[in-house]
Amino acid sequence: MKKMKRLFISLLMLMVSTWAAWSQGTAEMSFEKNTHNFGAFSESSPKVTCKFKFKNTGESPLVIHQAIASCGCTVPVYPKEPIRPGEEGEITVTYNGAGKFPGHFRKSITLRTNAKNEVVRLFIEGDMMPKED
Repeated sequence: MKKMKRLFISLLMLMVSTWAAWSQGTAEMSFEKNTHNFGAFSESSPKVTCKFKFKNTGESPLVIHQAIASCGCTVPVYPKEPIRPGEEGEITVTYNGAGKFPGHFRKSITLRTNAKNEVVRLFIEGDMMPKED
């Protein structure tokens, strides 16, 4: 009888915890834009920065686990604390073209999150013009 009671309690706890996890919903990340074009800028001022604004349009807190740039010349800064449903946040991306050849560039930033779409890619691009002598 004790074994049946333990089994019943274990099954009940499993069902309750499964229901609680299922009813929480998921986070969703909605961006105003996912690409930023810096346009043309001079090699003499090679550092440019932009911000990607987003909103958690889901039903549970949004957590950004990682933001990985496609190269070392691009540095993303992202919120480390959870973004509650309905709240907004931003990701700041800085491109530093110092020591790079002038011309067109296109870089990606890969976000890993707990959102419905776990992986999101943002893009920056622009044209670094040669210094004028």
